[in-house]
Amino acid sequence: MNAEADSLPNAARKAQPLLTAAALYFCMVFLVGALLGPLRVLWLEPFAGPTIAVLCEAPLLILAMSFVSRWAPAWASFDGGWLSFLAMGMLALILQQVADLAVGFGLRGMTFDSQLRYFQTPPGWIYAFCLAVFALMPVITYWRRPRTARPPPGGGSEV
Repeated sequence: MNAEADSLPNAARKAQPLLTAAALYFCMVFLVGALLGPLRVLWLEPFAGPTIAVLCEAPLLILAMSFVSRWAPAWASFDGGWLSFLAMGMLALILQQVADLAVGFGLRGMTFDSQLRYFQTPPGWIYAFCLAVFALMPVITYWRRPRTARPPPGGGSEV
């Protein structure tokens, strides 16, 4: 056997906490969005309009992102530097976009083009901002952790 094949299980073992943290982060925030979305669309939008409805939903989603971005890495025993937490956010964003497209296609009968056109509207701009926050929130919460809870840059000990 070659060295690359031998290291694959070790690499997978090292990646597991990252993948678990990203999946947990995605699942929990997506669940909050799945609970808030119908309330926004069916109850709030008819009275306040789509832009105000999305503006009302956004802070709740960002609050969920903040909470879950702290909880998921701890639960998955995931740690590392800021790049690791950025990877967690980016992987979660990929999962979120795949799920969002699936919901749009399957439940709402939207086309890919109509989903892209949504980003040209004020509610779409707010949604795009929330997506950026979603991807970056793990890094933001990493930077906001107490200094003693973070490994120092370069992995050395702090003096």
